Amino acid sequence: MNHSKLLFWSVTVALGGFLFGFDTAVISGGEQAIQIQWSLSDFMVGQMVAMGLYGTIAGAIFGGIPAERWGRKPTLFWIGVLYLICSLGSALAPDVNALMFFRFLGGLGVGASSVVAPMYISEIAPAERRGRLTAMFQFNIVLGILIAYLSNWLIGMGAESSWRWMLGVMAIPSVVYVLLVTFVPESPRWLISHKNRVADARKILAEINPATVEESIAAIQAPSGDKASGLGHFLSGKFNFPIILAFLFAFFNQLSGINAVIYYAPRILKETGLGESAALLSTTGIGVVNLLFTMFGLALIDRYGRRFLMYVGSIGYIVSLSCVAFAFFNGASGLFVPLLLFVFIASHAIGQGAVIWVFISEIFPNSVRAYGNSLGSSTHWVFAALIAGLFPYFNGRFGGGAIFAFFAFMMVFQLIFVWKMMPETKGVSLEDIEKQLIK
Repeated sequence: MNHSKLLFWSVTVALGGFLFGFDTAVISGGEQAIQIQWSLSDFMVGQMVAMGLYGTIAGAIFGGIPAERWGRKPTLFWIGVLYLICSLGSALAPDVNALMFFRFLGGLGVGASSVVAPMYISEIAPAERRGRLTAMFQFNIVLGILIAYLSNWLIGMGAESSWRWMLGVMAIPSVVYVLLVTFVPESPRWLISHKNRVADARKILAEINPATVEESIAAIQAPSGDKASGLGHFLSGKFNFPIILAFLFAFFNQLSGINAVIYYAPRILKETGLGESAALLSTTGIGVVNLLFTMFGLALIDRYGRRFLMYVGSIGYIVSLSCVAFAFFNGASGLFVPLLLFVFIASHAIGQGAVIWVFISEIFPNSVRAYGNSLGSSTHWVFAALIAGLFPYFNGRFGGGAIFAFFAFMMVFQLIFVWKMMPETKGVSLEDIEKQLIK
């Protein structure tokens, strides 16, 4: 097996996750300054933040269409172009409407990336390494979040318009990503299942592992004898169980409150009595914890499985969120809440964070994987947009205690979902997973 090429292709595509994470988190450092500069209401600043998420919903819903029609590789390339336009446009925006427009474009890239990048990696990775390689997308997301937080902390010490630099620096990794993705081949599973280009797929599979080329082609061509494809086939009822799994997995991901913390961490921490600089620095600490425990998740996901990590994460969610709610109800201040948020982030990183993009990209057959990934990703982003858009309002009206208590309550249901419904996919080929889930 050519480990170096497989790793290079996976890392390159996973860099889309870095831009995803950077774009998601970078607004947290500038949203309060933008609110002051343009005299925005709490509701309006929530919509400005959520505008990127509205774009993400559209990108997640429709990102699978070009990936199905024209291939994974060209779709990944244009995702990088969207990131580049977003970063430059946001930095130069003359008013809030222009800023919202460019954040929407960036959101299109985020949404499409969350569909296509994990799907591509899962399609080129061998079963025994699929979890680790696909989860590299999540690793790059949290690395992007960390770098965004660190960048915000460094830039945030400057002038009043420093938020423009915060948003503009993403242009640098965007250019790097666009250039690198040109060296990535097309997905062999897409070439065979959608274009019947077996010879082209054979060359790519030979670069990955010459010893298993014919075996891989045979498995891709006839996992179930079902050659139908398209949106109508996806909605035929045959795939109801994986559809329910993808929906609930993505639903619970956001009902943990993770994006409320990612987007509004400085605002939340300032309410505990921390100053602006300390709040931004503590937010950087959140990014570090996220990165470290994502690395733990990557190390464990193919060894102990997806369900084990979800059990650990669910219990950690319930404990940490309950304690944060208790702290807000009792007026805790200082370092207590930041430390609890570190536990919350660690629970997310080792559980939902490490597993979500891997699991959703595994449970759908080759013929409808793009539609399945779009469903899971769009569900994720619809609820992310709702929470990000409404958080400032509900936080101002009810306070952090009630909000975090609600998130903790929802995580009890996630624990039940993992226990009763979630199948284990560790070490199972994509074609064998199809046989297990599609009856």
